[in-house]
Amino acid sequence: MTIRIGLCSVTFRALSAAQIVSLAAQSSLESIEWGGDVHVPPGDAVTARHVAALTADAGLAVASYGSYFRTGEGEDIAPVLDSASELGAQRIRVWAGSVDAADATEAEHAATVDRLRAAAAAASDRGIELALEYHGGTLANAPATTLRVLDEVDHQALRTYWQPTVGAPDAVAIDEYRAIADRVSAVHVFSWWPRTERRPLADRDLLWRELFAAASASPRPPRDALLEFVPDDDPAVLAREAAALRAYRDLV
Repeated sequence: MTIRIGLCSVTFRALSAAQIVSLAAQSSLESIEWGGDVHVPPGDAVTARHVAALTADAGLAVASYGSYFRTGEGEDIAPVLDSASELGAQRIRVWAGSVDAADATEAEHAATVDRLRAAAAAASDRGIELALEYHGGTLANAPATTLRVLDEVDHQALRTYWQPTVGAPDAVAIDEYRAIADRVSAVHVFSWWPRTERRPLADRDLLWRELFAAASASPRPPRDALLEFVPDDDPAVLAREAAALRAYRDLV
């Protein structure tokens, strides 16, 4: 299966959905992950249908719905599922709580796992998959912690994203990917170095070459590789970054 290359709409929060679709199409990208914070709010069916039509009319796929559902007490997954359904998204990005794995109590961990299991069951009933944001400040902050959550939830409708850990050298980041490769459904792509400085993808050339080599060798490669950040949040550099992403994908 060929990995699709695409764009997260949160890359350009200040732009309209129509502007993002136009940029993605002009840059020869293939898919868009629509964010739930600005472009497709949860529960807003009219906006979700409108954005779905814009995306399809441009010949692009909806890669996923980038939600901010954090499995907190009292949170309702239903509006998120409603928007994803109207959008035509087959995957929703969710968060494994709001506490870093190193700081979570066993009770907090167990509660997050229970809520993720319930959310995965509800998503599965609608033919939708969930995927954890691989991110600090959550229970999915490293390979071992992510695998623990996935194993404890134990539901086929829950997988995970991957992105390079902030400050991790290339070799460490790739080892982290390999540790969870068969559970990864999508990759968020950006070159931050040495911490959160936003650089062109080519500035971490070895990382992205190795990532796509490892992904292609996985028995279950990720479906999407999605540009999430670009230098200076500048729409003018998207075509260059998209071309770099396509080149890395096409090397394997």
